[in-house]
Amino acid sequence: MTSAAEPTTGPATATRRREHEWTDPMVLAAAASGLDGLEYLRRIVDGRLPGAPIASLVGFRAVSAEHGRVAFAFEPGEHQYNPIGSVHGGVYATLLDSACGCAVHSTLPAGTGYTSLDLSVRFLRRITVDTGTVTCTGHVVQAGRRTALARAELTDAGGRLLGEATSSCLILPGG
Repeated sequence: MTSAAEPTTGPATATRRREHEWTDPMVLAAAASGLDGLEYLRRIVDGRLPGAPIASLVGFRAVSAEHGRVAFAFEPGEHQYNPIGSVHGGVYATLLDSACGCAVHSTLPAGTGYTSLDLSVRFLRRITVDTGTVTCTGHVVQAGRRTALARAELTDAGGRLLGEATSSCLILPGG
């Protein structure tokens, strides 16, 4: 006799497989050093440069880049689920962190880098495969010589807010 908590047949035991391919991240790093942040991101958006490995792993892509503003499209899949049947909060955080950081990067001159100092995430609605395409938009709130503050929002196709975050970034001249 088996308990209800230990399924032995049915969909709970069905194995799924997902393959992942990515481009050498050093190609991106080399390109970043010679381009200003906005041009670098625009080349990713239009396919002249590959996206970051984390984007293909998680399942999002850059769709627009302007000075101080970027947007990603995200297709939720069950491979991103937590144990209770919705997209894991770490996926939200990855998208939001990427949008905040890239928004800051879009304002930087060639040869200048950044790193996140903090990330504060708020989860407002669950995301499932039924949510459809999610948009993650990041924008710079305040930029200084040494730090920048950015905000990002996750929205569904109907414009409902699913999550949001703020992030402080440290500006790294020459790096």
